[in-house]
Amino acid sequence: MHAPLFGELVVILGLAAGILLLFRRFRLPGILGFIVTGIVAGPHGLGWVHEVESVEAMAEIGVILLLFVIGMEFSLKKLASLGRTVFIGGLLQAGLTTAAVTFVLGLFGMRTESAIFIGFLVTLSSTAIVLRVLQEQGKMDAAHGRASTAILIFQDIIVVPMMLVTPMLAGKSSDLSGDLFLLLGKMVLLLVAVFVSGRYVVPRILKQAVKGKGNELFIITIVVICFAAAYATQALGLSLALGAFFAGLIISETDHAYHATGIILPFHELFMSFFFVSIGMLVDLGSFLASPFLILGLFIGMTVLKVLATMLSVWVLRYPLRTAMMTGLALFQLGEFGFILAMPGLDDGLLSEAHYQLFLSVAILSMGATPFMLEYAERIVRRTFLSFVPARAAKRLDRLVRVRQEQDRSQARILRDHLVIIGFGLNGQNVASSAINSGVNCVVVESDPDLAEKARKLGLVVLVGDGAQVHLLERAHVERARVVVVAISDAAVTRNIVVAVRSMSSAAYVIVRTRYVREMRALLDVGANDVIPEEFETSIQIFHRVLRRYLVPEDRIQELIGGVRRDHYGLLRGQGTNRLKSPTSAVSASAGMDLVTITVTLGHNKVVGHTLAALQLRERCGIQLLAIRRGGRFIAPPPATERILTDDMLYLLGTPDDVARFEQQLR
Repeated sequence: MHAPLFGELVVILGLAAGILLLFRRFRLPGILGFIVTGIVAGPHGLGWVHEVESVEAMAEIGVILLLFVIGMEFSLKKLASLGRTVFIGGLLQAGLTTAAVTFVLGLFGMRTESAIFIGFLVTLSSTAIVLRVLQEQGKMDAAHGRASTAILIFQDIIVVPMMLVTPMLAGKSSDLSGDLFLLLGKMVLLLVAVFVSGRYVVPRILKQAVKGKGNELFIITIVVICFAAAYATQALGLSLALGAFFAGLIISETDHAYHATGIILPFHELFMSFFFVSIGMLVDLGSFLASPFLILGLFIGMTVLKVLATMLSVWVLRYPLRTAMMTGLALFQLGEFGFILAMPGLDDGLLSEAHYQLFLSVAILSMGATPFMLEYAERIVRRTFLSFVPARAAKRLDRLVRVRQEQDRSQARILRDHLVIIGFGLNGQNVASSAINSGVNCVVVESDPDLAEKARKLGLVVLVGDGAQVHLLERAHVERARVVVVAISDAAVTRNIVVAVRSMSSAAYVIVRTRYVREMRALLDVGANDVIPEEFETSIQIFHRVLRRYLVPEDRIQELIGGVRRDHYGLLRGQGTNRLKSPTSAVSASAGMDLVTITVTLGHNKVVGHTLAALQLRERCGIQLLAIRRGGRFIAPPPATERILTDDMLYLLGTPDDVARFEQQLR
């Protein structure tokens, strides 16, 4: 690596880190932070970066990985399940927006080809920003959240044919019909390659790559598939990004899709940051400052046009008028795929440099406004639109399209209060068998394809991959699980899994199996609730049989064994431990109640420093604080005057939902 480029990478990443911290404070999207980094450090800003071409090369890798990840997260089954909201709603939104933009720009004298291309750019919204904000607000399962997601999926798909049509719009084809047939033939060839590879070739390759310890071979295999497909489509005269999308689509149909996505995501995030930085480097602040009113006017006009087109597209699908408006406000902005599509348009002459600068300015302005628009969308709908349309008129409009009911009900079955088993060896199989016999819903996470297939034959939900990957744990809905069992033999991997689980949930009860007692302390320190070492369990079985031979009553034996396990085998290790008196005299656990331990960590929360009397946990949250572990001692039961301090371990009794509500106050 050249020394100047290395230095400039340090400048870019360091500046981006500072700007992102500032943007997080004001709840602005990270994408906008990277663009501002490029504006500040680029040739039109302070001029700190001169190796622009090298940054653009890394940005192209980011685009390839972006399409690759979208392909892996997109599957034909998922598309079919979303149904007409994707196809009809997305097609209507794209068609209406493109047609409206083309008509308006045609009135101002712009040639039709350029007007259509700009219509393409305006159609696309920001998948990254909208979905992230909806997740933070907990609105993904709301009616407008589902409608927005469906249309965004369609936009992610339609950008591929838009990229293919762009050269034709630019007039680079002397034989339009011949080129269309050639393009169709290439697409058919690609689809055949996708089918054959996804059905027969790639699953076998990945099955061999995933065997054995370590992810090195699997990572290399995934990257080779991605870049080989991108290179193949470029050789056919198509885009690199298109090949990456099809490569991701192939992997999405295998059992290893979640595992591959979890591995690629960090690389994707890094290289996509360079893409947005490179976009910022193209922004000329001089042109923005020269015509601020024009840019503001274009922003307002684009927003009104796009909101109306999206609202109409959703409303005709029999969603309530209010939901249609909320969806329109969610998708009003220009998106990151517009940046990708704009580059070939600029090269092909469909966009002038002046129009490109206007597009960048309006896109950045709309992206920055998105979090605020989504936060106040409901208030905007109530105070603007619905204040001018009487409730009676709105109901008549809804009856006109026979609006569907129960729009806020989730269409997907979400796992809740279930058991997650990580590792399907002998111990995992025994736990799963007990869960099945007891009617407990469970999810299995297993990296070995053969063991995963064995679990699948039992009718279990199975995710293939590394249990330490947060992406995979999200798919298993660990944050909603009641119990997580880690049943693998590698102590280091087990610790990583427990850390990943605790990063997502403090309420889940984590039970870990390990071989040796010396591994217990490290696992307890990172968040495991129970650690079961095989060597001491063997001792307990011997202990059980010996006492039975001495005619000790069975209930007394079980009481002794239970005490040993509660003390984390301290009796067998010859260690004295602080005993927490049984809370059964103070509380009576009812059905659905769990005993949960939560550690109070640093952060802006509403609990630290307050007394138990002031917190009123039972009245406000429906939970009871049984004890506090502070340092090496227990406070049980804690008095009303006791204050909660950082690093306290709280022993709580309550339902999973009540505990989750209390956990929100600790963040």
